[in-house]
Amino acid sequence: MTSQPSTKETGDLGEAIATKFLRDRGMEILETNYRFERGEIDIIGREGEILVFVEVKLRHNDSYGDTEYAITSRKQRQLKRVAEGYYHERELQSQECRFDVVAIMMHDRKPEIRYYKNAFY
Repeated sequence: MTSQPSTKETGDLGEAIATKFLRDRGMEILETNYRFERGEIDIIGREGEILVFVEVKLRHNDSYGDTEYAITSRKQRQLKRVAEGYYHERELQSQECRFDVVAIMMHDRKPEIRYYKNAFY
């Protein structure tokens, strides 16, 4: 009998897969696991002049529905607050940004990756 990975192990795996995926597509990774107050952004990157805040979701099965549906409107608001904290701490002014989502479903240790640029505003 195999045990389920912990939430932290699942998160770390998802972020490692997503980081490689994004780098392979030319995104410069600036930070991972950026924390502000009680929130966190999984990956912060740069694509050209655009600052990209990336939320990563990984699931091992679809018993709770598609992975990307875990990004609720409440989660989106939290991510926006954390992004505002990033702007404030880094003293950024009018840097253009977007929010992307990397949704990963694991199938026998093989990731199926769905990437959503500009997933929400």
